[in-house]
Amino acid sequence: MPVPWEALVPLGIMTAFFGVTGTLLNLTERSQNLGRSGRYNLDQWDTMMVNRDFRLTGHKRGQSTEPQAPEDYETRPVVAVQRIA
Repeated sequence: MPVPWEALVPLGIMTAFFGVTGTLLNLTERSQNLGRSGRYNLDQWDTMMVNRDFRLTGHKRGQSTEPQAPEDYETRPVVAVQRIA
């Protein structure tokens, strides 16, 4: 049975578009995580460390090598609060 060569063109186009979409999705995820891959299956300890890193550096994937915490670390709220007028 002969191969229908006309069907290979749409197959190539679809494969290219899926490849481009997957690559762009991977690049945007890595750019939001400072060049690292995403975190999955976080337990309570990991979530607590992510919150601590965010409070120290201002980014959820940032880590600090400074031996002392910033001055406003203790007074910075863990959860953003908003006053009710």
